[in-house]
Amino acid sequence: MLSAQATDVSVNVATRPLFEHVRTPRQMVDFGEDALRDAIKTIGLFNTKAKNVIALSQALIDRSGGKVPRTRDELQSLPGVGRKTANVVLNTAFGEEVFAVDTHVFRVCNRTGLAPGKNVDEVEAKLDKIVPQPFRRDAHHWLILHGRYICKARLPECWRCPVIDLCRYNPKTPAPGAKPSAARTATPRSSAARTAKGRTASTRSANHSRARPTRPR
Repeated sequence: MLSAQATDVSVNVATRPLFEHVRTPRQMVDFGEDALRDAIKTIGLFNTKAKNVIALSQALIDRSGGKVPRTRDELQSLPGVGRKTANVVLNTAFGEEVFAVDTHVFRVCNRTGLAPGKNVDEVEAKLDKIVPQPFRRDAHHWLILHGRYICKARLPECWRCPVIDLCRYNPKTPAPGAKPSAARTATPRSSAARTAKGRTASTRSANHSRARPTRPR
């Protein structure tokens, strides 16, 4: 909710001291909108976000005794919560196999051809259709990281992409200082081998991964 039009780094920097002493909806309401606004003033749209966080916290107190609801409809009825944020909560907090489509996921899915769509709803629907077990739980996290660190918006780093042979994006970006023709390529067999290996490893650790703790977002 705080990450809209802001980087994760900026959100983490602003909220780390805040969350050291504000941990519940009641504590957030008591903290107050003015104090919250000052605490997150380095984040984009901080005025609107502060207002929504306080309103959301009060709604949680009034509707569910301070507990976070476990359905998408209930989550999206809260102030400032859209489908992406609801999916993040359902996936990260409750382990549901849903796909939160942010700017990174949307870009990667369209650029690579994995799950192209004109809008986030279309991309989410295609991901839900094509992503198999045991990858469904963590798929959108991997796509986010891939978009953030490799398949970047301005200049994708194709030369070090582990799935370059599966990607439809052309022309591939060469390594710094290399000629365009020197962009790394791979064989379809290499990605198939990686997928098979990952599927085996993920299957072995599936039960363990379901018990992972919730991470702040």
